[in-house]
Amino acid sequence: MVEELVTAGVTLASVGVVYAMAAARVVKQYERGVVFRLGRLRPEVRGAGFTMVVPFVDKLRKVNMQIVTMPVPAQEGITRDNVTVRVDAVVYFKVVDAADALVQVEDYRFAVSQMAQTSLRSIIGKSDLDDLLSNREKLNQGLELMIDSPSIGWGVQIDRVEIKDVSLPETMKRSMARQAEADRERRARIINADAELQASKKLAEAAEQMSEQPAALQLRLLQTVVAVAAEKNSTLVLPFPVELLRFLERAAPAPAAPAAPAAPAVPAAPVTPVAAVAPQPVQEQLPPAEPQSDPASDGAISRQD
Repeated sequence: MVEELVTAGVTLASVGVVYAMAAARVVKQYERGVVFRLGRLRPEVRGAGFTMVVPFVDKLRKVNMQIVTMPVPAQEGITRDNVTVRVDAVVYFKVVDAADALVQVEDYRFAVSQMAQTSLRSIIGKSDLDDLLSNREKLNQGLELMIDSPSIGWGVQIDRVEIKDVSLPETMKRSMARQAEADRERRARIINADAELQASKKLAEAAEQMSEQPAALQLRLLQTVVAVAAEKNSTLVLPFPVELLRFLERAAPAPAAPAAPAAPAVPAAPVTPVAAVAPQPVQEQLPPAEPQSDPASDGAISRQD
C-alpha cells in the first residue's frame, strides 16, 4: 500500500514538473507577451519576467518593443522639375501596442517597409531637386507624417525618418558643378571690383594729401626704397619722379645772372662823298610789231606745196 502511494506521489510530481515546464514562460525586459487562448486574444498582456500559460490551450507570442532601424531601399523617381533622382532613407519605429501589432496587421515590419517606400516615392514626385538637396529637414517631417498616419492603427509609432542619400545623374552633377563654378567666379569678380573701388578711393585721398605736401612724396619714395632693399636678391632701380625734381628745383635758391661783357670798339670806316647824278629820262620801250600775213599769199604757198 505504501509503495502504491509512493508511486502515485512520484507520478503526480512528475506530471506536475512536466506541466510546469510546459506552462512556464519567460518574457524579457524589452518584450511583451500576448496570449491567445484557443485562438482568442486574451485582454491582458504579459509583462517582463516569469509567467505561466495553459499548455496546449494558450499560445504566447512575444513582441519586441525596442526601436527598430529599418533601411528603406533606394527609390528612383522624377522630381517636380523633371530631374531623375535616386533616393534612399532610413526609418526608426517601435511597437507601442503589442496586441494591435499582432492582430491588426499580418507583418508589421513588412507593412512599415512598404509604406516607407511608397511615401518616399510620393515625396520625390512632389519636391524639387533643390529641396531634396538643401531642405531635407522639411522633407523628413513630411515623410514621417505620411508613414505615421496609417501605422497608428497597427500599434506602431514612427520615431524618426531620415533621407540618407540623393543620387544624381552624371550629366546633372557636371551641370551643377559648372553652375557653382560660375557663381563663385561671379562673386570673386564682384569682390575684386569692390576692392579696386575702395583702393582707388584711398589712393585718390592719398594723392590729394600728397599734392598739398610735396615732401610727402619724397618720404613715400624713401619708404618704398627701404621696403625693396629688404630683399637682398633683387636689383633696385630708383626712378626720379618729375614731382621730386620740381620740388628740388623750388627748394634750391635762384642763382644771380652774370653781367654781359662789353663789346670791343670798332673803328668807323671813312665815308666817301657821292656826287649828285642828274636823273636821265626813261624812254618807254614798245614791243615790236608783229608781221601781218597775207591770206592770198598763204593760199598760194599751200597750193604750190
